[in-house]
Amino acid sequence: MSAFDPSEQASFLADDAGTIITWNPQCAALFGLAAADALGREAAWLLGAPSWPALRDGGAAELALPAGRAARVTLAAQFDASGAARSHSVTVIPASAPLSEAERLGATALKDVVDLLPGTFYILDREGRILMWNHNLERVCEMMPEELATANAFEMLDPRDRGAFADKVRRMFDDNVELEMEVDYVSRSGRETPVLLRGARIDCNGGQYLFGMGIDISKRRARERQLHLYKRALGAASNGVIIAHNGGPDHPTEYVNPAFERITGYAADEIIGRDPRFMAAPGLDGDERNRMRQALHEQRSVHVVLRNLRKNGELFWNDLNITPVHDDNGQVTHFVGILVDVTASKQRADRLEHEVNHDSLTGLANRTLLWDRLDHAVHLAQRHQTLVAAVLIDLDNFKTINDTFGHDAGDAVLKVVARRLQATVRDSDTVARLSGDEFVMVLVDQPSLRYTLRMVERVRRALTMPVAFGGSEIPVGASLGVAAFPHDGRTSADLVRAADMAMYRAKNNGGGVHFYSTEMRSASEARAILAGNMKSALDDDELFLLFQPRMDARSGKVRGFEALLRWRHPEHGVMLPAAFLAEAEESGLIVEIGNRVLDRACAFARELRHAGYTALPVAVNVSHREYSRPTFIAGIAERMSRYGLPPGTLEIEIPEADLIRNPGLGRDLAAQLRDVGAMLSIDQFGRGISDLNFLQQLSVRQVKLSKAAVHNIADHGRGGSLAKALIDIGRNLDITVVGEAVETEAQVEFLRSHGCDQMQGQWFSEPLSAEAACRMLAQR
Repeated sequence: MSAFDPSEQASFLADDAGTIITWNPQCAALFGLAAADALGREAAWLLGAPSWPALRDGGAAELALPAGRAARVTLAAQFDASGAARSHSVTVIPASAPLSEAERLGATALKDVVDLLPGTFYILDREGRILMWNHNLERVCEMMPEELATANAFEMLDPRDRGAFADKVRRMFDDNVELEMEVDYVSRSGRETPVLLRGARIDCNGGQYLFGMGIDISKRRARERQLHLYKRALGAASNGVIIAHNGGPDHPTEYVNPAFERITGYAADEIIGRDPRFMAAPGLDGDERNRMRQALHEQRSVHVVLRNLRKNGELFWNDLNITPVHDDNGQVTHFVGILVDVTASKQRADRLEHEVNHDSLTGLANRTLLWDRLDHAVHLAQRHQTLVAAVLIDLDNFKTINDTFGHDAGDAVLKVVARRLQATVRDSDTVARLSGDEFVMVLVDQPSLRYTLRMVERVRRALTMPVAFGGSEIPVGASLGVAAFPHDGRTSADLVRAADMAMYRAKNNGGGVHFYSTEMRSASEARAILAGNMKSALDDDELFLLFQPRMDARSGKVRGFEALLRWRHPEHGVMLPAAFLAEAEESGLIVEIGNRVLDRACAFARELRHAGYTALPVAVNVSHREYSRPTFIAGIAERMSRYGLPPGTLEIEIPEADLIRNPGLGRDLAAQLRDVGAMLSIDQFGRGISDLNFLQQLSVRQVKLSKAAVHNIADHGRGGSLAKALIDIGRNLDITVVGEAVETEAQVEFLRSHGCDQMQGQWFSEPLSAEAACRMLAQR
């Protein structure tokens, strides 16, 4: 407020009851009342106060005077000699002009304001005594006014805060440094209230005081705890979190959590402020990145899976969810990205996909992937009017490799062949393992069949080199069949079927490369018809056995029978085994046919025994597919038991070459047959390379000369050197030697004169039915 010159002050005295007893000229001028009119009046009435006691006890007041003027009224008690207040001096200091609203507010007494403040208010001295306070401080501390009047502010705080607070108070008083500190008030009941204290030093009437306020920050502390919890959660999360600012085309990073640092290999300070797209793997996942870029431009959420580079240059897969963050006005200010490192799961998926679509041994495409690739190649060839070649490759004599060198060697050969095939084709071509030792190549974009022939011939040459294994060189060869789209088939299945026919023709012609031709389809259809007819023959019981007697070379007595299979075809008549057994072996029907033959041969052996011929064994030829089955020996034992056949009644004939190819299997088979009472007979003895030591290990009872050795015996016994040598071997090993397919007298005489033990063939008897064989025995 404005100050007045003392000469302008209006003063009067009022007695203890408030009656005006003196009046100076300034009062007359100020109030417009002469002394005669003012004396004896009530001071409260004159000054517009509610009452004299209220005015007297207040000591000072702001009053409105006539004409809108304002004045400050102060009262000073006047005491008598005894010290009793007898009157009051009233001083009225008018404003030079009417007070403004701000001036009137500024004149408000402090004690009228402090209780209206939203926080705690306090005035402290240097020792921490509380000199003035508001009701909020009483509420927070749960203390009565008389308690606060004797309390020390330092002791009202949490013990952990007292030292720091005392130090700040000291600095404020000594250095006039503004006080600011967060503390916890501790109430009488022990309740803690977090408060932000702000205060400053005030110099008043020669003294220094701390005027301060405290703001309850409980809600802020709760939010801070929540934010701290969120931060700890982000720090502990296994997924990466990144927050980027939405500003222009770049989105500078503002925060990354520890998981993001761990996943990417970058420290936070290496990422903050940079566009996170600096980690993008160049040239990869362009479609996904375009989707992400478009979503950021449109300020919407997006989910992408793409590849980035770690700091060390390693490629890794990101499963990334990006979400926009809006402010209170709905504007997008930031983007939050949640990054999951899915590299391991992607690799597992790739491995599973590879296992599903690739051969486990060679790593080549398997049947499933082959058909997919071939379908795709045919589709593109149809669109672009180009050629596609399908090449079916079948290794020659692979069964012999397994039998001779073992299955480990066979696997090694397949792996080497796979590598050689892949090395001879382009990246756009496909090499697949179809099954066993069969491979398929899909050659795309073939400019001409001549070009295809050169490629396939290069493949064939690559396959002719032997494979080294275990110190040995394993000879390898292959038969290749080629079919081309669109000439030889319009679909994938047609192409592979045509290539298979061509391969079959190549194999029958001794190997090499054959292209498909239309006449091959007729041969294939004939084989398919034959296979179907054989199934019908089994169902309709069209297969039957004939029995050819085996004669003693010296006495002419019957020493046994060989069971020979025939097929009574409804259209072609009786068919010999050479016309259908190869197809039966190829299709697997040989197993069912062989079981039928064994049953009927055992039934015939039982019939001979019932007729009194107890020493005549029956021989049955079996194929590798039959005797290599795990249940073969058990089936022999079961039949001999079921038909009541004693040991030695049943002979199992196996070609010598088959046994030599797999000596281990041959030894096991011979021993197991002896255990169940059946005998092993070596067929086609001398047709290939013989291993005499191996024959001794097998402990075979008899061998049968190969047909070639017998047929080379010409008239008058010329050309029988092979037969003579084989007979001598058998006699030296104490093995019965049987000459089969004997058709001429010269052959009979040669074999008998050189010590052959037994003979069979058309010269002695054609194959007989079971009834005819029994009649022949009865007649002899």
